Amino acid sequence: MGRNNERNIKKHNDKLHKAQDKVKQAEIARKAQLKEIIKKFNEDKSSSDK
Repeated sequence: MGRNNERNIKKHNDKLHKAQDKVKQAEIARKAQLKEIIKKFNEDKSSSDK
């Protein structure tokens, strides 16, 4: 029995895709968080300028 049978390949791909999705979700969360921080900073800055 070889190591590269369908079951092992599927298991590996599922694990790989799960890890890639996790990285992608973390990146999206960071961008959203950064956007909120920038928005808050700009609001604070505009209110202190007046």
